[in-house]
Amino acid sequence: MVERRQLLCGALLVAATAAADVGPGAASAGAVEDVGSAVVALAQRQIGVPYAWGGGDRLGPGIGYCEDDNGYLDGVCQGESTIGFDCSGLTLYCWYAASRGAVQLGHYTVAQYRKGTPVPRAELRAGDLLFFSRPDAPLHHVGIHAGGGAMIHAAHTGTLVARLENAFADPLWGPQFAGAVRPTG
Repeated sequence: MVERRQLLCGALLVAATAAADVGPGAASAGAVEDVGSAVVALAQRQIGVPYAWGGGDRLGPGIGYCEDDNGYLDGVCQGESTIGFDCSGLTLYCWYAASRGAVQLGHYTVAQYRKGTPVPRAELRAGDLLFFSRPDAPLHHVGIHAGGGAMIHAAHTGTLVARLENAFADPLWGPQFAGAVRPTG
């Protein structure tokens, strides 16, 4: 545990600074649009942070781990040596920090899908969560809607948190779109 704390020291400082930068009125205003915009602003600041399977929590990026086939790249466990976010770690951090702790999402895509109000694609707002699945699998991925069809997400081991300009037209993610949710406290 001491080793994990030492590894996270710098990440926690960055996370605390990022949370403080969201702005004093983000959650106190109570407006969904304000919190959603703060979620996107915070997610934008995470662009470039490495993907880590199981990484990230309400405090920010964290060390990941390897499980089954997850966390590996070319047969080598990357999760246990990477401080970063997986997809649900990114979304739970951004929503927790932007809402000043009012929205607490689980660190699991399906749990996050159940923690909010379903939103039709035509009514998406900044900060809404976008969910993806394949016919052979349950929900397996979540990203943050950044407006105009753009998504900020942590895709998989070996990538960095990134912004995808049109998730719905993307050949990989577009066909897998399964629905959207607006998280609630």
